[in-house]
This record gives sequence, structure tokens and C-alpha cells, in this order.
Amino acid sequence: MTAETSQTLDRGLRVLKLLADTDHGLTVTELSNKLGVNRTVVYRLLATLEQHALVRRDLGGRARVGLGVLRLGRQVHPLVREAALPALRSLAEDIGATAHLTLVDGSDALAVAVVEPTWTDYHVAYRAGFRHPLDRGAAGRAILSARQTADASHPGYTLTHGELEAGASGAAAPLVGVSGVEGSVGVVMLTDAVPERVGPRVLDAAREVADALR
Repeated sequence: MTAETSQTLDRGLRVLKLLADTDHGLTVTELSNKLGVNRTVVYRLLATLEQHALVRRDLGGRARVGLGVLRLGRQVHPLVREAALPALRSLAEDIGATAHLTLVDGSDALAVAVVEPTWTDYHVAYRAGFRHPLDRGAAGRAILSARQTADASHPGYTLTHGELEAGASGAAAPLVGVSGVEGSVGVVMLTDAVPERVGPRVLDAAREVADALR
């Protein structure tokens, strides 16, 4: 540190970097040990960063990077969408259902990119910006499932029916290996049961999007 720099700002930036380098978040104690400062300092740093949505804490108390980090750069969300669109287009056309990329925003699931199929007579209308609780719908449930899975390198897919819209079914798989980002890729369709091939296809699309975002 030099006379021209801020120790508090430096510590805050170090917190963000540490959180960005982990997929499962860090506790106050873990951050305290890594920064070499006491827990009170870490609490104050996290509280300040939370006010700006740069950090969020889950129900277990683990701190994670917040979507406010994305908002710092005006072009970040468009870049995320642009990176995901090829895989989403392929998924929507292949399955004949509306495909989406969903990210965690606080306690909600937020759709940040949506692609509708071009050849179907009808499909579910799903818009970017749509949000819903993480524990409802395939997109959010896939993310929660990934948090609880010990072997995150081999994620599964999640199927739901009628949780967000009557008569609609969903399939989603979590993003894996994208530092600082929690999300999922999925499809929503008007059917009573998701066809067998959809789940594995969604898994493949989630891997493609994760690769594009790394």
C-alpha cells in the first residue's frame, strides 16, 4: 500500500476477487483468514458491498458475487447474452421450445437471454427480464440442485411441470465452471411431460454456454 491508495477499497476489491474465484462462496471466517483481518472488518466490507449489490449472502451465510458486478459495465449483460445466444438458438430450434439463460439475482432467478423457435405453430412466450423465486421452476431448481451437489463437474438436469405457468413444463441444467456466476440453461414448453431426449440436450447446451462465458 502507498499513501495514494485506500486500504479499505483495496480490501473490498480483494473480497470481490476472492469471491469471483470460488463457485461455492466463502464464509466470513474464510474471508477473514484469507485477508488476514478480523471478522468485524469483513462484516463491514460485506455489508457495504451488499448495499451496492456487488455481494450477496445466501441462507447459509456464504458470501457470493452479486449481479451488481455485472451492472458495473453497461455492456456486460449484452455480452453475456451474445455469448449464450448461439447455443440457445440451436437448443430452441432442435427442441422446438423456448430456450433461456437464467442467472441468480438475490433470491430470484432472472432470465437474461431468451430465444424462441422459428418453426413451431405455438410456443411459450418467455421474456428476458422475467424473474421468479429460485425454488419454483426448472431454471431456479437446477441452480439450487447444483449448490447441493458434491460433484459439480457432473451436474444433472431438472424437470418441472406447472410451477410457473399452468400446462407448461420446463427442463434446465446448471452452468458449471463459470467463476462468480450462478445460472442455468433451460427450455419451457407446452406439454404435460418433457420428452426423454430434452434433458440430455439441455445439459449439452448448458456446457456450451458455460464454455462461451469462461
